[in-house]
Amino acid sequence: METWNTWFFASIAFFTIPFHCYLYCMSTIRRQSIISSLVIYTGFAIGLFNTYLFTKQGIFTESQYGLTGIFIAIATSMMAFANLAMPSYIYKFFPYYNEHLLPKKNDLVTWALVVSTIGFLFVIIAGSLLKGLVVRKFIEHSPELLTYYNWIYPFGFGLMLYTVLEAYAWQLHKSVLTNFLREVQWRLFTTILIVFFMLHIVGSYTLFIKLYAFTYPCIAIFLLLYLIITKKIHFTFRVSKVTKRFLKNILRLCSFIYIGTLVLSISQVIDSIIIASILPNALAKVGIYTLVQNISSLIQAPQRGIVAASIAHLSKAWKDKKMETLQRIYQRSSINQLIFSCGIYALIVINFIDAVNTFHLKESYLDGFYVFLLLGATKIIDMGTGVNSQIIGTSTYWRFEMTSGIILLVLMLPLNYILTKQYDIIGPALANIISISIYNLIRIIFLWRKFRLFPFTASSLYTLFLAATCFVICYFLFQNIHGLPGLLIRSIVFCLLYGTSAIYFRLSPDVVPVWNAIKKRIGIRV
Repeated sequence: METWNTWFFASIAFFTIPFHCYLYCMSTIRRQSIISSLVIYTGFAIGLFNTYLFTKQGIFTESQYGLTGIFIAIATSMMAFANLAMPSYIYKFFPYYNEHLLPKKNDLVTWALVVSTIGFLFVIIAGSLLKGLVVRKFIEHSPELLTYYNWIYPFGFGLMLYTVLEAYAWQLHKSVLTNFLREVQWRLFTTILIVFFMLHIVGSYTLFIKLYAFTYPCIAIFLLLYLIITKKIHFTFRVSKVTKRFLKNILRLCSFIYIGTLVLSISQVIDSIIIASILPNALAKVGIYTLVQNISSLIQAPQRGIVAASIAHLSKAWKDKKMETLQRIYQRSSINQLIFSCGIYALIVINFIDAVNTFHLKESYLDGFYVFLLLGATKIIDMGTGVNSQIIGTSTYWRFEMTSGIILLVLMLPLNYILTKQYDIIGPALANIISISIYNLIRIIFLWRKFRLFPFTASSLYTLFLAATCFVICYFLFQNIHGLPGLLIRSIVFCLLYGTSAIYFRLSPDVVPVWNAIKKRIGIRV
């Protein structure tokens, strides 16, 4: 498995690094995108290894793996309720605080942490008051969740604290560090726990899940200590002139953005929660769905790096009214992410069934193949539309975050419930692709009508055609070769075809300069 992971990510890097890096603003964005993406690839390699251990026969049951997935889903909802739009507050107003205040008088991060902590206290109170409702909803299909219900709180608090600190660190251009902590370090903590569980150092699943609940608090504390030790963060409870001046705008932004980001966050995890509450043998099915979610998240590997590296520049571009910069960021984020997502989607589809059989995962996980076809396509749609959420969120039309988020939730909730009851675990995947497609279409139309910003070019169509062509070639050439040789041959040939074609046809403006830089780094002078 480790050998295949190493090859898999090496092959991904071959054709992805040239395409998701930016040329549109300044070299720091491209450099941070490359380094962040390499960090994220490493994290996903560790995550795949963890997934293998979770799903391999004889270690964890499907229900035990599903419980970790539902932990993440509920903790994400807690974080969304508790943070009270503090990350958006940091994104939008950091340039103003930074320009008008000395570091020791900058109270932005202090109020962000105080407000979000108060928000989490309300989450704890609400969770205690509503525990009876939770019991009624989950007792029949997911009784294991109720056993460990209270341990979700430290997990959720750690995620909330980290999310706020991460938003602040992004503004300091520390995206590489934050991506390392979230994508690599957090997964390494999980790997250690799994290994300890296998070696019986962690003697029971009960102890495992309790320790798992403190993985996010650990990385949050580490990031906070780093910012304090490097003197990148200062705390002051004296209200600054910037806070006084912009208080009404801050409250207005947070009230609108909060609702929008809240419903967006809920829409991202509602599928797992609905599966756990209404399907028979629910946590086992959540386990299958979680496996597919983890695999489909590979498609979004560069997105966090791109968002982290670009959001400070988007904020500044809006402040300086540089529409041409926004258009370059929008289009290049779209084509670079589309090239990556189409390639990874095709690579996973062509290997999915063979990989489950080759690495002796439980046969039940084969049920996730058709779920992946839908969830993976959803990721392509979301990636291919570029950083539209960040562009809207940092603009003066940030209220649209709430409007579009509500539309998404209005679509997502009933569709998930109805389709899950009708089509089992394929239902929520189908609900996702319908809702996300409409959601992104609305955003594209909005940005075009308001600012004449548009993400697509002719290269967008060429990319779809190229990925489909390479997939068909590799599928029919190697459909009768199975096991590890089949996985390797299909992956190698697909990466060579897709990667070299994307470079040759220059599907992205960033292809040639970045490819030349890579050749120079590795000593190729041809």
